[in-house]
Amino acid sequence: MMAKPSSRRKKATSAAEINSKSLSNSANEDISVEENPSTATITVSAVEVEELTDEEQSDRLHLERRVERAVFEAGKALMELRDRRLYRSTHSTFEEYCKDRFGFQRRHPYRLIEASAVFDNLMKMCPNGTQTENESSDAENYPIGTQTENEEMCPIGTQILPTSERQVRPITKLEPQQQWEVWQTAVEEAGGKVPSARVVGDVVQRIMERTKAPNPYRVGEVCQIIAKDNPDLRGKGGCWGIVNHVGEFSCTVTMWDGEYTVRIDHLKPLNYLESECQQMQLLCDRISRLRENENLEEAALTVLKHLGELKRPYLTAVEEKLLGLIELEYGLIDQSPQTHRQ
Repeated sequence: MMAKPSSRRKKATSAAEINSKSLSNSANEDISVEENPSTATITVSAVEVEELTDEEQSDRLHLERRVERAVFEAGKALMELRDRRLYRSTHSTFEEYCKDRFGFQRRHPYRLIEASAVFDNLMKMCPNGTQTENESSDAENYPIGTQTENEEMCPIGTQILPTSERQVRPITKLEPQQQWEVWQTAVEEAGGKVPSARVVGDVVQRIMERTKAPNPYRVGEVCQIIAKDNPDLRGKGGCWGIVNHVGEFSCTVTMWDGEYTVRIDHLKPLNYLESECQQMQLLCDRISRLRENENLEEAALTVLKHLGELKRPYLTAVEEKLLGLIELEYGLIDQSPQTHRQ
């Protein structure tokens, strides 16, 4: 006969079930009477914030200025290295020196140089276009973040300065007064903080949209390149090119050594007649076909470079003979009309 289960064990099990149910009911009761979490009051213990002494506050501002100026001091140093050619003992070009010494790609050092100039302008400029009494651009002499005697002329926006080259890249080509106005607006849109490059770029874009004039150039027009401060156009100043695409604020031009997209302020119209533009287009096509040959000798390239710098819409008899000889040498006998003046 099977033994009867112990009543003690049964009671223990029952007690466990009772306790479990009791806890569950208790929890449910707590949840049911609990306040709505969205309206609950949370008590947080106050944390005492230690105030800085006047000396500590001064030290903090001084160190913040050094952080703000770090990248721009690099730009000023690079500019001096470039202008004094202090790289010449080890490198033939500034670009090669920057790549080997600092790991900079070709465009980066120039961007740092441009950014340092913008930084100095932002420190100096006031709404009326004059400089503050703190005329020196030296970080030690300009109390960023502190009150100046010209505070009414230079409101809070001028005390917020950029901390990276990328933030000021959209305004490097603007005039100093425009740089200040754009930066001031960008700071306001960022809520009084350092604006991102996107915010600065948006402000510049809106200003350009309000003030833009139609692009005056047309496809097929012959223009002269004005290099200005654009390192990508170094050595191209004075060369002619033919416009093959017209954008809002730029044109793509075909030159003797390839295509370049440049802003319209880097172009100068040569005002050639339609027939003269057609002659230059024929010359451009002949040069382009020759440039497709990767085995051009240095002498041939020198002639092509000379033709790319012409200040007239025709070839002399000697220039035509030289070009024809090169075409003959490389198997490109061009049957197009002569481009030299009879």
